[in-house]
Amino acid sequence: MVDKETTKYRRKSRRKESFVETLAKAQQIVFAPFTFQVIASMMKFGILDYLKSTSASIEEIVQNCDISKYTAKTLCEAALVTEIIELKDGKYSLTSLGDTFIDNEMTRVNFNFMRDVCYLGASELANSFKEESPIGLKKYIGNYPTIYPALSKLPEQIQKSWYEFDHYYSDTCFDEVLDIIFKQNPKEIFDIGGNTGKFEKACLKYNPDCKVTMLDLPENIDRARENVNNNRCEFYGINVVSEKAVFPKMSGAVFMSQFLDCFSERQILSILTNVEKASDKNIHIYILEPFIDNQQFKAAEYSLVHISLYFTCMANGVSKMYSEKDMLSLIDEAGLKVKSKYSVGIHDYTLLECVKNEMV
Repeated sequence: MVDKETTKYRRKSRRKESFVETLAKAQQIVFAPFTFQVIASMMKFGILDYLKSTSASIEEIVQNCDISKYTAKTLCEAALVTEIIELKDGKYSLTSLGDTFIDNEMTRVNFNFMRDVCYLGASELANSFKEESPIGLKKYIGNYPTIYPALSKLPEQIQKSWYEFDHYYSDTCFDEVLDIIFKQNPKEIFDIGGNTGKFEKACLKYNPDCKVTMLDLPENIDRARENVNNNRCEFYGINVVSEKAVFPKMSGAVFMSQFLDCFSERQILSILTNVEKASDKNIHIYILEPFIDNQQFKAAEYSLVHISLYFTCMANGVSKMYSEKDMLSLIDEAGLKVKSKYSVGIHDYTLLECVKNEMV
């Protein structure tokens, strides 16, 4: 039998061990900004690339990466405790976690986006919530109301990382999405928020008879025209959240890819309501989003809810990544109904096919 004193001791030990683990996790969060910058610095100095192909001592890292011994030792010590690298027989090498920052495209795209677009502005998160405005954008990039009219004016590296991040996820869905859309044989597709015109190019290639109209901010239209040189593609400059916005008459199909998450719930309702009013009765409206409640993997859910914070401090101060439940409510309030739902792409995207109430 176990006496009461032993049981009492074991309970205390378990609680103590649990508290130690909790403290360790807390310190990882506390020092996470430095951990991020350690990886960024090791990338900049070529240390991660060097250790990808070989194991090396501090002296060899110093020589091959052209850095001081102080730099090499300090960075490697930090990378060691965060398990980015490992040390064996006096030689450092990358762990599988470290490999991810070199070989995994998703991690690379996300890291560059956080480093170049979000990192400095994240310090203004609380103020952005308070002001309902992207204070990080205004303080560290430029005094713009939102990031969208500024995209073509961003510094080259920031622009590159933003577009790579934006295109990496949804672009992989286009083939599946086009298969679904063209089952309805639309004669024309209206792409709202077409950005650089990648969907337009894919659509025009997929169907040689279909016409495409891209709706976006005039600043983005100018760039898209350069990318899409096809007489079957038209462009319509519009600020969809302006009270003066006039939507074109639309028929066939409307497509919105990773677009509605760029707006607040009130703005989404306004956009969907205007789309409903401007569309003929046979319209099919397709909404493509990576909803936070439809993710198979925990890492994907974790990433999406943190991307909401990018919208807060860098994009517009009011939008976020939404759940399907929230989006369905807004769709219904706008006078639309979901006819079909599809899971598409390798990143757990959801494609909602909506019609007007009179077609249900």
